[in-house]
Amino acid sequence: MGSLAYGTGRQALLDATISIVATGGLRSLTYRAVAAEAGVTQGLVRHHFGDWETLVHEAAVYSVRKSLDTAGFETDEPGYRRLSPEMIDLVAGDRDLQAFQFELALEARRRPELLPVLTSVYEVYREAMRRELARNGIDDPDLAWAAFAALDGIVFQLTVFGDHEAASRALGSLRALLISRSEAGAR
Repeated sequence: MGSLAYGTGRQALLDATISIVATGGLRSLTYRAVAAEAGVTQGLVRHHFGDWETLVHEAAVYSVRKSLDTAGFETDEPGYRRLSPEMIDLVAGDRDLQAFQFELALEARRRPELLPVLTSVYEVYREAMRRELARNGIDDPDLAWAAFAALDGIVFQLTVFGDHEAASRALGSLRALLISRSEAGAR
């Protein structure tokens, strides 16, 4: 087994977890698989996370933060600039990250004990969308929920089918709708 540079072990284990789940589903997630993917011992996985549920939860939290950071979604800029075709390119650059989250969502249907993890993931995303709308003059939690659901669907389609052009057009339409709503509210 190789060794990881000090301070990179936890992140490497989380990245390995995401990769394993993205390619083989949540049922393929074992300490052995994570250790092999990260090039470390199983004991290091246990040391960092203790149990399987904590590993899944920490990977979910990490994936949300990484997803929001990668897509540049959280910004102080008005005008929905982050909801642009460039965001599609950034999301497409790490389709495993999105696949991990969608695998978690599907598995939560079969395993209700995962619902709290999934709920916290989606609450973070919905809150980020609510802030994006508020920054642009829209204080409507239901619209934020709907806009995030549309964005989530676009990302899902991109993750599964890989059609960047269609995803960019759909995101452009969502952005135009939100801009129109912001302008109508400003009058």
